[in-house]
Amino acid sequence: MTCPIETRLSDLGHALPPSAPSRALFLPGRVSGNLLFLSGQICEWAGVPQYFGPIGPGFDMADGQAAARMCALNLLFSIRAVAGSLSRVSQVIRLGGFVAAPPGYGDGPAVVNGASQLFIDLWGDAGRHARTAVNVASLPANALVEIEAIVELTPP
Repeated sequence: MTCPIETRLSDLGHALPPSAPSRALFLPGRVSGNLLFLSGQICEWAGVPQYFGPIGPGFDMADGQAAARMCALNLLFSIRAVAGSLSRVSQVIRLGGFVAAPPGYGDGPAVVNGASQLFIDLWGDAGRHARTAVNVASLPANALVEIEAIVELTPP
């Protein structure tokens, strides 16, 4: 049976990826108390990178936000894998966003909005979160964006 959040995700025209494999020796997430700390996810689909950095001339903000949204979809996959259901999320606490960009690029936060907006669309006010968005020189697999998150869970 599909949970209400997955139904809402589908209604928004999105789907969870078939997998979100780790690229190194870390867990997709770790629960401590009622918090789920999620490892960063890059803009890949089933382990295949889709958007590459760094941002260059002619960069399309819509593509950047799509890359961030893909990271968020991978985070949702990890939430379901670790917590058992997206319905266990009571609120999104924090997102950390990393954008591969050259020095002086000032729109990294606008790129990360692609991930933030998806969580707000899914959980409403409970999807609003604290956030950091920074530019970096490079990311794993030459990805354009990486997003990490902390969410609060209801008891199983």
